[in-house]
Amino acid sequence: MPRIVGVDVPNNKPVWIALTYVHGVGIHTAERILKEANIERGVKAGKLSEDEVSRIAQIIDRDYVV
Repeated sequence: MPRIVGVDVPNNKPVWIALTYVHGVGIHTAERILKEANIERGVKAGKLSEDEVSRIAQIIDRDYVV
């Protein structure tokens, strides 16, 4: 289960839905984060590499209040 900014997101959900488990991240924000990180929205969260999880976390830390 990937851990993004202190929240365990579910493995079996597409990453754009899994990101909405982070308080303050909605569908629109999740899609913008994935576009900036160059990650396809349909990828399951459990299939993300450590590098992809790190890129997502860095974008959230830098640009969003969660």
